[in-house]
Amino acid sequence: MAIRPIDHGIIALAGAGAAGAGYFGGGSISGGRQAVVDKFAFPDDSRTTLGTGLAVATNSLAGMANSGVAGYFGGGYISTGATANIDKFSFADDSRTTLSTGLSTAVYIPAAMANSGTAGYFGGGTDGSSYYTTVDKFAFSDDSRSTLSTGLSAINGGLAGMANSGTAGYFGGGSKYPNYYTTVDKFAFSDDSRSTLGTGLSVGRDGLTGMANSGTAGYFAGGYQSGGPNVSTVDKFAFSDDSRTTLSTGLSTACRYPAGMANSGVAGYVGGGYGSDYITTVDKFAFSDDSRSTLSTGLSVAASYLAAMANGL
Repeated sequence: MAIRPIDHGIIALAGAGAAGAGYFGGGSISGGRQAVVDKFAFPDDSRTTLGTGLAVATNSLAGMANSGVAGYFGGGYISTGATANIDKFSFADDSRTTLSTGLSTAVYIPAAMANSGTAGYFGGGTDGSSYYTTVDKFAFSDDSRSTLSTGLSAINGGLAGMANSGTAGYFGGGSKYPNYYTTVDKFAFSDDSRSTLGTGLSVGRDGLTGMANSGTAGYFAGGYQSGGPNVSTVDKFAFSDDSRTTLSTGLSTACRYPAGMANSGVAGYVGGGYGSDYITTVDKFAFSDDSRSTLSTGLSVAASYLAAMANGL
């Protein structure tokens, strides 16, 4: 099967070096939440901020994309509580629309991933009283929503998603207090069936993020470990056999609730989060050797509980 570009949550493209951009949207900031969407151009990592942000200031949301067409930010927490809203940004002109059909349940701290060209998925989350195993699927042909008959293996929030476009998507980590999960669930795109990897995350945590180099490997980064410490850990899962390694170089700052996205075939990016305070930092991981650099220009506003998605075409 041909590998198609995807996004995470976040992936991006087929074809190393092609032009495109990644987007970080929403999040918690000092004093509240925001609607800001920052755009990073992949050719030079320069940042602009979209004139039109999210429809409503939102934190604790998730992002995924249909590379070359549009990106989606969905779920989260707004001034009135959990939301089911999904904002769609056209990559042609960065214009925003809001889907008439949102998530099946209003939730915050869900995760998302996508099979670019076919469908995107939002999984898990909480409405503040209950946690969910629900996985909603949005067909990119018409943005219609269905709900998978098999959801996550455990009720879960604060998890992360990433995908090997054309093959399978993965939801990893998360928690429902007092349980912090190492679990990684794998959904085969051929029939949406779920299996659970024999090897999960290197440490149970929530508030992590995911990104992927489609066709090669996916990454789960950062998060909050049981007992309180933020982590800088980056776990890498090889798509050939789902084996896990842990990068010798993790994030530049141990943090929870950053966001991740990627220019598949080139590099992955992890931005924002909360360490000792909200941060603007964007770390870049070269897929050729997993080396890390930090962009000279970070987010326009220090934020955590944000989301990301990418267009690699």
